[in-house]
Amino acid sequence: MFGNIAELILTDIGLRQAIISSSSFLHFAVKEPKPAWLKMKLPTGPAVAELRKSLRERSLYTVCEEARCPNQGECWADGTATVMLLGDTCTRGCRFCAVKTGNPQGWLDPDEPAKVASGAEIPGLRYIVLTSVDRDDLPDFGAGHYAATILALKAKRPDLLIEALTPDFQGRVDCIHTICDSGLEVFAHNIETVQRLHRRVRDVRATYGQTLDVLREAKHYRPQVVTKSSIMLGLGETDPEILQTMVDLREAGVEILTLGQYLQPTKRHLAVEEFVAPEKFDAWKVVAEQELGFAYCAAGPLVRSSYKAAENFMLSRKALHV
Repeated sequence: MFGNIAELILTDIGLRQAIISSSSFLHFAVKEPKPAWLKMKLPTGPAVAELRKSLRERSLYTVCEEARCPNQGECWADGTATVMLLGDTCTRGCRFCAVKTGNPQGWLDPDEPAKVASGAEIPGLRYIVLTSVDRDDLPDFGAGHYAATILALKAKRPDLLIEALTPDFQGRVDCIHTICDSGLEVFAHNIETVQRLHRRVRDVRATYGQTLDVLREAKHYRPQVVTKSSIMLGLGETDPEILQTMVDLREAGVEILTLGQYLQPTKRHLAVEEFVAPEKFDAWKVVAEQELGFAYCAAGPLVRSSYKAAENFMLSRKALHV
């Protein structure tokens, strides 16, 4: 569908100057302090305080808080929150992620769907992102638990917008269909990095091709469901590799893309190879939307997968005239 778009973009003089600098292909572990543009602001304001209070009353804890997301204030003020399902132990061991790794041995909280669904009663909440650890220890990898939670939320409040940021379910088509049949608006699955770096960055079971297949299947099976993915920058990727990954995502039918700076969670994790300047993120947004046809791209050093997800969804619908 896109033919030689990547080659055409990279040989266009104006755009090439905008996104490719002479240092783009020279990567080394960054040892200097974080640049000023990565300084985080503490979430404040009445909307944030009210949402936090409502969540605590229902014993709900968000990824936004636990991960100390720099965008928590913006997202909460916009009525968006991200909730983690399926426990705190992941069966995968990706080298960029600080989540605990282990074998939960089939453990599940049967009350979790109902507990999360109580969040539908929060007046200021209009968009909820459900995400989880990988659960390779479960027969359906947690797909049924996701679907039960989405159905419970929709039963309480049909107009609540729901995004599922899912694992790859080992590529199982029936699991992808289970999620897509649950009534959600957005199916998200992150590709994380470029193909060359996949083996170094992600768990061996999470392959580049499998991620594209999961996204492609979700869009093919339920065309009305919006598909979304995310790429971390600063891991040693080159500009042509980023562009090729974006092209591959579009060919898989992905409509919303987020691009953000990788930040090392602990010294045990992969080092940052480059702090990407805000201007370069801006240039990639132009490429994504104007050259490759993504309905919406959120790009910036502090952007994360669920950054202002409600706004991103609405803008993508507007772009597609839906």
